Amino acid sequence: MNFELSEEQEMLCEAAREALARTDTLAAARAGLDGGPGEAGRAPAWGVAVRGGWTGLLADEDGRHELGALNAMLVLIECGRRLAATGLVGHLAAVSVLHAAGADLSALASGRRRAVYVPARPPVADEPFLVETGDPARPYGPLPELDGGRVTGRVAFVPDLPGADLLVVPVRRPDGVAAVLVEAGAGGVKVEPLVRGDATRPLGHLTLDGAEAAPPTAEPSDLERAWDLAQALTAAEALGVCEAVQEMAVGYARDRSAFGRPIGSYQAVKHQLVDILRYGANVRALLYYAGYAAEHAPDEFTRAAGCARVAGEHAAGYATRTCIAVHGGIGATWEHDAHLFYRRALLSRLLYGGEGFAAERVALDLLAGAFEPSPEALARLGGARL
Repeated sequence: MNFELSEEQEMLCEAAREALARTDTLAAARAGLDGGPGEAGRAPAWGVAVRGGWTGLLADEDGRHELGALNAMLVLIECGRRLAATGLVGHLAAVSVLHAAGADLSALASGRRRAVYVPARPPVADEPFLVETGDPARPYGPLPELDGGRVTGRVAFVPDLPGADLLVVPVRRPDGVAAVLVEAGAGGVKVEPLVRGDATRPLGHLTLDGAEAAPPTAEPSDLERAWDLAQALTAAEALGVCEAVQEMAVGYARDRSAFGRPIGSYQAVKHQLVDILRYGANVRALLYYAGYAAEHAPDEFTRAAGCARVAGEHAAGYATRTCIAVHGGIGATWEHDAHLFYRRALLSRLLYGGEGFAAERVALDLLAGAFEPSPEALARLGGARL
C-alpha cells in the first residue's frame, strides 16, 4: 500500500504553508497572553482558513464530499507549525456531524459562518456519553438535556467555542442521545471565553439555560465519528508543533558553538534531536493511516485516530521540552518563541478527553478484538471461540 502523498496533496500542504506564513501568528499568540487583540483566542486566523477554502475540506456548499479527512489533517499539520488559531478542529468536527445528518452546509462550507462541535466523550465500558463539567471533584457529567425543543446544561472547556456562530450540541432525549443545533447568539446561551496557558487555542465554557434548539440532527454514531475526527485533527496539529520545534532546535544546534564545536556535533544533543525526528515520523505514519481508515476502513477509524492522538501528544510534549533544553537558558525566556509551542503542547494533551482517555479507548478496543475475534478469524479457527 502506497502512503506517499499525491502531487495534489503536496500542493495543498505548500499552499497552506504559504498562506499561513503571511500572518504573524506568533505575534497574535503573544498578544493573547498580554491581553491584547488576540485575547481569548477568537480564532484570529479564521480568515486565512476561509480564503484557503479549508472550511469546505469535508463537504462543499452543496453538501457533496470534498477532499476528505486526510487532506484536512494535512492542513492542520501546517496550522500546528504556525500555532494558527483557525478554529478548524471544532468547525470540521461539527461539519462532519451535520454532513452525516444531511443538513444545509452552504454557509459553513463557504466560511460565512463558523460552527463548533461541543464534545461529548463516547461511551466506554458501561458509561454513557459524558461532557466536561469544569469541576475538579467531578470532572465529567451527563449531557445537556433537551426538553420541549429547549436545551439546558453546561459543558466546560470547549475548544474553538469563542466567536463561533453555530453550536452542534449533544443532548439527552427520552429516547436516547442525539445532537441539536443552537445559535450562539440565542437567548439562554452563555459563552465564557478562557485563556489557559495557550492563547492560540480558542477555549470556553458553555452554559445553556433553556436555549432554543433546532430539531435533532444526528445519531450517536455520528457523534462518535466527530469525536474520532477531532482526535485525528488534534494529533495533526501536535505533529505540526513537533516539526516546527525540531527545525528550531536543529537550527540552533548548528549555529551555537561550545568548546570550539557546534553543539549539534555532541552525541547528547544529536540523540535528542533524532528522537524528535523518530517520534514525529511515527505520528505521521499513524495519521496517514487514520486518514485512510476514515475513507476506506471506517471500522478501524476509532483505533487509528486514538493511536495517532496518543503518539502526537507524546511527540509534541517531548519535542517542545527538548527544544527548550537544547537552547539552554535562552529557551526558557519570554522573548524566545519556544515557550509558545510548549504551552500549546501542554494544553493540547488535555482537550477532547485528554491523551489518557484516548489511550484507554484504544486499549479497550484492542482487548475487545482479542476476546471477540472477527467472523473471518472464527472461520479460520473452525468456529472455535477464545
